[in-house]
Amino acid sequence: MTATVAIMGRPNVGKSTLFNRLVGRKIALVDNQPGVTRDRREGQASLGDLHFRIFDTAGLDSVKGESLEARMSAQAETAADIADVVLFVIDARAGVTPSDREFAARLRRLGKPVILLANKAEGRGHEAALLEAFELGFGEALPVSAEHGEGLDLLYDALVPYAEGRPVTEVTAEGPLRLAIIGQPNAGKSTLVNAILGEERMLTGPEAGITRDAISSDFEWRGTRIRLWDTAGIRRKAKVTGKIEKLAVSDALRAIRFAECVVVLIDASLPIERQDLALCDLVAREGRAVVLALSKWDLVKEKQKKLREVMSDLEDVLPEIRGVPVVTLSAHQEKGIDKLLQAVLAAMERWNRRIPTAQVNRWLEATIARNPPPAPSGRRIKIRYATQANARPPTFALFGNQLSKMPESYVRYLMHGLRDSFDLGGVPIRFSLRGGKNPFDKSR
Repeated sequence: MTATVAIMGRPNVGKSTLFNRLVGRKIALVDNQPGVTRDRREGQASLGDLHFRIFDTAGLDSVKGESLEARMSAQAETAADIADVVLFVIDARAGVTPSDREFAARLRRLGKPVILLANKAEGRGHEAALLEAFELGFGEALPVSAEHGEGLDLLYDALVPYAEGRPVTEVTAEGPLRLAIIGQPNAGKSTLVNAILGEERMLTGPEAGITRDAISSDFEWRGTRIRLWDTAGIRRKAKVTGKIEKLAVSDALRAIRFAECVVVLIDASLPIERQDLALCDLVAREGRAVVLALSKWDLVKEKQKKLREVMSDLEDVLPEIRGVPVVTLSAHQEKGIDKLLQAVLAAMERWNRRIPTAQVNRWLEATIARNPPPAPSGRRIKIRYATQANARPPTFALFGNQLSKMPESYVRYLMHGLRDSFDLGGVPIRFSLRGGKNPFDKSR
């Protein structure tokens, strides 16, 4: 096990900037507006030769009850419970505030080791804040600047006692399956993630747009290691307003590009919208394996009718990923979770599939015999040879004459034939059209 570190403090003291600095990437959303971070974000951090697991958290808040702010604060305290040591961050420019004093008292009650950091301490004028910080009861505050990377040598020395004797987690050559869950706001993505993980890992609630960062969590299901991303809801571009939402959507799109398989979650209790299908198309264009999940299935009254409507919409609007698996589930009742993960693994198997060249060419010969390529300008297109050039997604190279003139309708014909013949349903298929002779034919 590596040491576990939680970054805590009131809003807008630079916790996410410090998190990004320590993990070496800008993966937590950062903005001057307080309260950008909501869920706790996890990463693998390095500082010199120290390696540790780190949590970025929402700002501690004094509110209670079931409000969003109270739930955010509860997530931060959960991170502190897990952590071996807490980095308590204050703002060196603002000095010690009443909120800092209140939260220092809460941290003392948790009984965790605390390293006090006075962030934004670049330049001069922070000495008064360092003296004030003694009253918080955690000893001397370390002056640091997360934005400029100053004072990290002091943080290194403070972390050594907690990291020593803890070997770095072994990294295998083959990483976990990378799975992202996307959908419109309030489709139930975070509730689904919590049901999969079996814990209240993500903030949930009736408010749309709670999730902002794309949050990853590692788990294992039936011997398969999976890294799961919960993402912010993605609305139509015209409806995306405000800097924070734009950053959140950008983070979600990054998660899609990093994933291998993407679950597109649709709220089945509402009419299917074109944006839902557009998200499926987006994933297919990125070349990822796709699974469509209908959430809140327990709220649907005419289930068979709803399913027929969804399948019809997919056939009409998304013929390029015909055969995409559709799974019904209720994350609230924890029903359909295993079925969803089985569909994910099956989609991954198809996405990684390699088909022998001999089989591809037998299929090609039969397919052309049934429906020969057209003859633009009176000269027939000839496809002499095909082979699978790559997987992830399956990509096929076609060799022949005038392939650049092949109409899109014939390309779709070949694509559907491959999908039906080799069980590639729901997997995007790519073609590479190449002129010239069969490169493996030595007789020419």
